[in-house]
Amino acid sequence: MAYEIPVTQARAELAELINRVVYGGERVVVTRHGKPLVALVSAADLERLDALDAPVEDQVISSVSSVRGVASAPRERQRFGIAAEHRGPAPS
Repeated sequence: MAYEIPVTQARAELAELINRVVYGGERVVVTRHGKPLVALVSAADLERLDALDAPVEDQVISSVSSVRGVASAPRERQRFGIAAEHRGPAPS
């Protein structure tokens, strides 16, 4: 659960809020007119959030980079009615 504080009060108590986040492990949500505006989180929390985003990209990149051209066997082409085969660019 995050601690909520209005932006006007947060300005006056910024040093205390930073201490609550860093040393108390709290998350602070700064609000304006009762609506969340920004959040103060520890650097460790931010790294964990970034790590949640990274694996999806990494998985796609590694999946795409691991795809390689494999010549299909003549029986497989016949079995599935494949008349043509993509061979990719010629090696340099």
